[in-house]
Amino acid sequence: MPLKTMKTDTAETLTLEWILHVKNYKLTIDKNLCVGCQICVLACPKEAIKIEKQSKVQGEKARKAKVDADLQKCNFCGICDVLCPYGAIKVTLNGEHALSVVEKESFPQLIRDIQVDASKCPADCVECEEACPLDLIKISRLTADGKVVENVGSPTKRKRKKLQVKVDVDKERCPCCRICEFKCPEGVMRVRKFFYGKIVIHPDKCPEGCTDCLDVCPITGALYLSDEDKKVRVNELFCVYCGACKVVCPVEEALELKRTKTSHTAVRSGAWNKALERLASPVEITKELKAKGSLRARDSVEKRLGWKSA
Repeated sequence: MPLKTMKTDTAETLTLEWILHVKNYKLTIDKNLCVGCQICVLACPKEAIKIEKQSKVQGEKARKAKVDADLQKCNFCGICDVLCPYGAIKVTLNGEHALSVVEKESFPQLIRDIQVDASKCPADCVECEEACPLDLIKISRLTADGKVVENVGSPTKRKRKKLQVKVDVDKERCPCCRICEFKCPEGVMRVRKFFYGKIVIHPDKCPEGCTDCLDVCPITGALYLSDEDKKVRVNELFCVYCGACKVVCPVEEALELKRTKTSHTAVRSGAWNKALERLASPVEITKELKAKGSLRARDSVEKRLGWKSA
């Protein structure tokens, strides 16, 4: 048992802490990065994390849901940290980032597949940097000797300097919405989502004039207002299926959201199966379990026959 427990709630962060003889466990939720989605709440095996819909002030936009965590229930396993699409949660041990469920190989990690071919970037292009809804992309130009160039200048000067473009993406916080990929020249960015799914808005069930889901959506362009009837519509090309919209929707039947596929590292654990039950649809769970069954059967045959996987 910990010698001391602490919960600190400020405007910027929510922190839970266990202080033991030689160990200090800490869970920190960055409120500026948190978008009030469903992922950590659904994934937590101890039901230690809750989100609360905030009241709406008349005439103002809806506000994202408020997150809270129960110090008595949390065991600092790190599942919420692993699955947060926006990198808003960090679990540390003695100040070092520590995910016990990953270290014990009892839980997978999300695959944030983001590939950048900066050699194809025009020296004066900043499309991806400006398009990123979360400000996670930074572009810099370097000379042949590695010096940063602040003023790109004219095409002639750019050619003479032979500038190299460097694209930095904060992958830990990137939810892989793919907006940068579609804004950039072809072949520069390649992004694959780690949550796939289906989201449907039923305009006939939406309250007149309601835009709550659009107000809180962190991905610009995933939801938009129709010019025809002023109802919210979905562009699934950019939706990351985090569920922030579902949390604030005032009518349960107006918005349907299902996660149908998750891109993650290999794992053989009941902990992931249980998390998947809460996160995804029954169809996805069945597919995942069948895939695992096939892998186990293949491994068993290979071991018996002395084969090795290619």
